[in-house]
Amino acid sequence: MNGQQTPIAKFQAGQVSAALWENQVEIKGRTVTLLKATVQRRYKAKDGNWQSSGSFGRNEIPLAIYCLQKAFEKIIEKQKDSSNGDNVEDISMME
Repeated sequence: MNGQQTPIAKFQAGQVSAALWENQVEIKGRTVTLLKATVQRRYKAKDGNWQSSGSFGRNEIPLAIYCLQKAFEKIIEKQKDSSNGDNVEDISMME
């Protein structure tokens, strides 16, 4: 994910968030859109600056699960919409 791309959706619970990204790829000679999720935890470092991390403590894991579940639901919605021409694919169905 480059710094210029913005997520198509973002889900947050406390300091944990998941972002949903669209990626254009060529598979079997055609360009399709794949959806991928990232998850992170934001925290304030000792120097007062905000940082991101991919590690989660015991109490943050349920928040990460919640955010990823919401991202998964959005992916399923977009794949249903693909029958209306959105060209969003389930990569597992193409292998």
